[in-house]
Amino acid sequence: MEGKEVQVVIVGAGPSGIATSACLKNFSISNIILEREDCCASLWKKKVYDRLKLHLAKEFCHLPHMSLPSDAPVYVPKDQFVSYIDSYVSYFDINPKFHRFVESASYDATSKKWRISAKNSNTSKVEVYVADFLVVATGENSERFIPNFPGQESFVGEIIHSSQYKSGSVYRNKNVLVVGSGNSGMEIAYDLFYHGACTSIVVKSPFHVLTKEMVRLGMQLLKCIPIGWVDSLITKIANLWYGDLSEYGIPRPAQGPFLLKVTTGKSPVLDVGTVHAITKGGIKVLPAVSSIKEKSVVFANGEAHQFDAIISATGYRSTANYWLKDYDTLLNNESMPKHKFPDHWKGSNGLYCAGLGKRGLAGVNMDARAIADDIKSLLTCM
Repeated sequence: MEGKEVQVVIVGAGPSGIATSACLKNFSISNIILEREDCCASLWKKKVYDRLKLHLAKEFCHLPHMSLPSDAPVYVPKDQFVSYIDSYVSYFDINPKFHRFVESASYDATSKKWRISAKNSNTSKVEVYVADFLVVATGENSERFIPNFPGQESFVGEIIHSSQYKSGSVYRNKNVLVVGSGNSGMEIAYDLFYHGACTSIVVKSPFHVLTKEMVRLGMQLLKCIPIGWVDSLITKIANLWYGDLSEYGIPRPAQGPFLLKVTTGKSPVLDVGTVHAITKGGIKVLPAVSSIKEKSVVFANGEAHQFDAIISATGYRSTANYWLKDYDTLLNNESMPKHKFPDHWKGSNGLYCAGLGKRGLAGVNMDARAIADDIKSLLTCM
């Protein structure tokens, strides 16, 4: 089967994919985006809760060649960010091929081309694309992850992933357990509490709690001060602001918040009011889940509590290896970059990834620019 030839195929029309496309267009490099959903940034448009705002200040969250609007608030709400995404797509005349589910992508060493097969979910026809370069932009959040606890199948209430959660208003006066204490879990727990749910949250491991302004200050200081000094300062500020949270079931890691992010990809929790609710007894902190039986959840400390619903804020997985056949120069077996930042974005034979560096939207910006610059330099040498 002959394929449609194009210089660059980008898989995924989230922020990473459209940012890479815009950077390539800036160099007049032809590219096609293949997207399995029916819109750009489907995660932002369909799978986030109502109260979500960007966790970082807007100066760290814009895509290449277009800042967020000057009149936007410092921490941009979800709907305004979606409007920005739509404006970005329109401005750069980005036209993804929607409803294209990529089934396979492999490198032909003879032709030195990538061959990508994508099924059009509207017509059920398979389309083939032949490209000099392939960009994996499906993101870190391709597939939601829900752990399977012993006895979970017997639970008589509702179990949903955080991507299905919209508002705590439907859980008023219900007993709800949030599993997962990252930013989504902590914010969902606060939203439930705010709407009158009897809320509990599982905390299994240490994490840093900071305000958004503490993180903003730290990121600004990192431009000119060593990371160890910044960590020391921000940790002291957090200690003064929050005190010792270990007595409430929230221990702090030994490593500083910014170094921890760099070395492990684990972000600090940006507090939206959850900590105050916890310290005042409005949200109960519980240890790891041991088992579930009907409405009863048993925890690692032996306690058992009844719940009407469980919300799993346990994150997502990258799924690029499901369809990418020749990934081993770029990705590991978990579909994440094989090489550490800042060398994570480039493999061999014209293979790249954007948005997998665990650096948020700032990382997306960096990856898109680096990929476009590299492709431009390679095309210049051809």
